[in-house]
Amino acid sequence: MRPLLSRLATILVAACLLFTSQTLTTPQRAAAADPGYLMVHFTGEGATNQQMYLSHSTDGVHWNDLNGGGMVLRSTVGTKGVRDPALVRSPDGSKYWIIATDLCISCGQSWSQSINDGSRNLVVWESTDLVTWSKPWLLNVAGAIPDGRNAWAPEAIWDPATNDYVLYWATNVPQNGATKHRIFYARTSDFRTISTPQIYIDRPGTQEIIDTQIIEVPQGVGNYRYVRASGDGQITLEGSNSILGTWTKLGDLSGIGLIGTQGTTGTRVEGPMWMKFNGTNKWALYLDQYATNGGYMPVLTTDPSNPASYQRQASTSYNMGGTKKRHGWILNLTAAEESRVLARWPNTAINRLQSFNFQDRYVRHTNGDVRIDPNVSPVDDSQFRMRTGLAGTGTVSFESVNMPGYFLRHSNYDFQLAHNDGTAQFAADATFNKVAGLADPTWSSFQSYNYPDRYIRHYAYYLKLDPITNATARSDATFKVTS
Repeated sequence: MRPLLSRLATILVAACLLFTSQTLTTPQRAAAADPGYLMVHFTGEGATNQQMYLSHSTDGVHWNDLNGGGMVLRSTVGTKGVRDPALVRSPDGSKYWIIATDLCISCGQSWSQSINDGSRNLVVWESTDLVTWSKPWLLNVAGAIPDGRNAWAPEAIWDPATNDYVLYWATNVPQNGATKHRIFYARTSDFRTISTPQIYIDRPGTQEIIDTQIIEVPQGVGNYRYVRASGDGQITLEGSNSILGTWTKLGDLSGIGLIGTQGTTGTRVEGPMWMKFNGTNKWALYLDQYATNGGYMPVLTTDPSNPASYQRQASTSYNMGGTKKRHGWILNLTAAEESRVLARWPNTAINRLQSFNFQDRYVRHTNGDVRIDPNVSPVDDSQFRMRTGLAGTGTVSFESVNMPGYFLRHSNYDFQLAHNDGTAQFAADATFNKVAGLADPTWSSFQSYNYPDRYIRHYAYYLKLDPITNATARSDATFKVTS
């Protein structure tokens, strides 16, 4: 019996090692038990649309806008606009990053300026739970590239061979007699520092390449461990068994019925975005229909390495939701992740807080201060989502609509619009009990969660947290929640 048991043990160990070696390490890992999908994207042009939005799907082809279709993150750095996000999960699921192009067309730069003298930075957010995000920071990736003129469309993939990430993006640079966008890469472990950038993909002659995204493919599907789709005048497919190794051209998607005026698919679509369906060897490659201003559409395949296997879908077979979905990233959610995401960004109504005794005035934020003003401009400064309280159920917190992730918070009994740092202290300071209005029970007052003898009130038009001891204070502490 002992030799048989020994042989069985050896077989089991070998099987475990084989399974481990073939486990997908990219964010598109797609286990059968995973319940849904999360897309991060932008929605179009303008300062508001060039921010971060989230959408959710249970089947990968029918999408619902989260947060009522409103932005979920807003860049406060660089150009103060962001496009082309990638959502990166660490292999152990303990950290997440969003990395995006620092670009705001028509709200800071023209296309010509951004191509020839754009931001050399990427914008990065970090999270440990997928719902509470750090303030954004700038990561200079193209500054070390001689005459590098911008940094666009970042992506990243975990490299198990070196236990770090290969970060790659497009930079417009003059080299070898041609000024064009090429794909560069660098290694990073934290998206705060990077190795010296190197050229990753350079098409022949004057042909540019801007968008590319890599998928890791399980053993037994196709002939390559990795497949990448690139927007290079066409949607070109390539395969490799090493992220930084030799890539073989597999073909393009000219056969799927998206031929443009120049005879190529690439003149009509861009921003290829992969998604693996949970529990099956089927993938969607989403393509952004920029030429017709149509946003994303899926083409499906059971073998990413075979260009002939891609099938365009009837428009009735998918639904992209209420907002346009442009160049982004899809994450296969675990049940725990999905639960947190859906609880954090329900379709909560947008409200304003009207003063009881100055009824032409509304609570608004301005440069971080919070006060009541008439004729608020822009009106977004007076709009909030009354969330389930950060400190517990049965309470409320007020999140800014145009500065998502920022909440009304008291500090030293004064109020400010502050970024949620995820601490228990912040949660307590930003949480209130909604009670009947102290001056009129048909209105509302808001009692502090951690100082229950104090209420939100205005004084000299600024919001304060005060005890309420007289009729004037009761009026100052009474508000109407309006739409």
